[in-house]
Amino acid sequence: MSEGFDPRSADWIKSSYSGPEGGQCIEWSPAVAATTGVVPVRDSKNPGGPLLTLSSAAFAGLVEFAKETDA
Repeated sequence: MSEGFDPRSADWIKSSYSGPEGGQCIEWSPAVAATTGVVPVRDSKNPGGPLLTLSSAAFAGLVEFAKETDA
């Protein structure tokens, strides 16, 4: 990931596929993705925990997978 990226100060967006009861809560940072080309993903229930970093293509694949398995 790029130098200077601080996940504590990034703007995070919760996935629309996250459940309202607190289950499967995934967040991503579009601003970091736009400036670095790398998409950070984290568990919103553990914001200080580890991050998954994906290429834009891999993130798009993750989104498609979520759509397909939601049916």
